[in-house]
Amino acid sequence: MSARIAAAAVAAVLGSALASVAAQSGRSAAEGVYTTDQAARGRTVYEARCSACHGASLQGAQAPPLAGAEFLRIWHGSAADLVAKVQNTMPANEPGTLTRQQAADVVAYLLQVGAFPAGRRELPSDPPLLEQIAIPAPAASAGAAPGGSAFAPSFPPAGNLAQVMRGILFPSSNLIFNVQTRDPAAPRQTTLNTSGGFPWADWGAGIYGGWEMIDYAAIALAESAPLMLMPGRRCENGKPVPVTDPEWVTFTMELAEAGRAAYRASQTRKQEVVSEVTNQVSDACFHCHSVFRDKRGPRTGPDPSNKAARCVR
Repeated sequence: MSARIAAAAVAAVLGSALASVAAQSGRSAAEGVYTTDQAARGRTVYEARCSACHGASLQGAQAPPLAGAEFLRIWHGSAADLVAKVQNTMPANEPGTLTRQQAADVVAYLLQVGAFPAGRRELPSDPPLLEQIAIPAPAASAGAAPGGSAFAPSFPPAGNLAQVMRGILFPSSNLIFNVQTRDPAAPRQTTLNTSGGFPWADWGAGIYGGWEMIDYAAIALAESAPLMLMPGRRCENGKPVPVTDPEWVTFTMELAEAGRAAYRASQTRKQEVVSEVTNQVSDACFHCHSVFRDKRGPRTGPDPSNKAARCVR
């Protein structure tokens, strides 16, 4: 991954300078990874640049809350991801205008409001050091009823697996793959030639920004992958989707994780980082296709056109 490449490059340049703060490595935010002075700086930046959308006390307003269990459910994991998100995509009306240090300071303030203890060292701004600082996931709520309300409505499948693939997963994946050859930050043409049909990669052109489209496509992958496990869904050939097959479940989880990885990569707003993660998306698709789709047919070798053999081993 590019994070490891970046870590090696920075270490080679800074050497002993990074070694002086290497004690942060492998730590949890619960152990004190920022200072009160840093959190105070972060509060100043937050109040000036973030509070209008996220609320004066991080409770949420026009944008989601930045404290509490719901926030941690999304942003637990490497502190590098959260700092990158703040630096590259915030404030929403001026993304990318915060410095790396300001982003780290804001995250220190978020940790303080989230009741994580302060320590003696500042939260670093260097990506390789941030990668080794973990923000823990929230504890599970005691007595939470699995499955939610007993009165939740039931939604039987409306389409077969091929329709879900072609309507959601295929176009969303293509938007992400398109980053390999087109920088989402590059100026877009103001008019579209739709004489040959509306291209998938230009979905939302003129409505959403280029990077926003990649965000939404990645979320679509992560959120829609579980649709492959919906009981009662049929394949295009009418056979039931093998939702209880352990390998099918594994491949579904792999696709969902690929979508989450693509979203994290998109938050860097770097074409090369998203281009790299397309390999993970491609592998997730290939692993499932090679077992459940591309069966041998009349021709030698895997045959994607052999629809009669799909969804079975």
